[in-house]
Amino acid sequence: MSDVEDAVDQILEQWAGERPDLDCAPMGVIGRITQVQREVYLAQRTTFARHGLDAPSFDVLAALRRAGPPYQLTPTALMRSALVTSGAITQRLDRLEEKGLITRERSEADGRAVVVTLSDVGRAALDGALPDHLETERRLLDALPAEDQELLAGLLRRLLVGLGRVPHRS
Repeated sequence: MSDVEDAVDQILEQWAGERPDLDCAPMGVIGRITQVQREVYLAQRTTFARHGLDAPSFDVLAALRRAGPPYQLTPTALMRSALVTSGAITQRLDRLEEKGLITRERSEADGRAVVVTLSDVGRAALDGALPDHLETERRLLDALPAEDQELLAGLLRRLLVGLGRVPHRS
């Protein structure tokens, strides 16, 4: 047991008193993951807003930027990257195209397919937001030394692979 207690510890103590027949240990993990997720969401929302973006927009722009020159992907590839439905990706692309951050055009290789391209304006927006985003993430993790951050990343990776949420690479 840690020498520092949080609100989840109080919840677990209360359940132990009310329902000692139940093992409430999973609440300790899930409750804290939920609280961390909220803190991450709020911090990222603030960071992205400073750059005129939101998390879904950042995700699409980042996926295109990571693809490398010519910074193009199909809507299907973006949908897989963002783990969202085709309707959700279409809405994101519509908003990004309205802002001039991406373009959509027919593929030269297959006239039936559409390719999404990161515009110069979109690349500048992403490149401007990325350092601020990374600094936000560093600040969120400041309470943990580097070795604990690596341990946590590994444990979360194993959990996600075990849940089947990420492809397992051998």
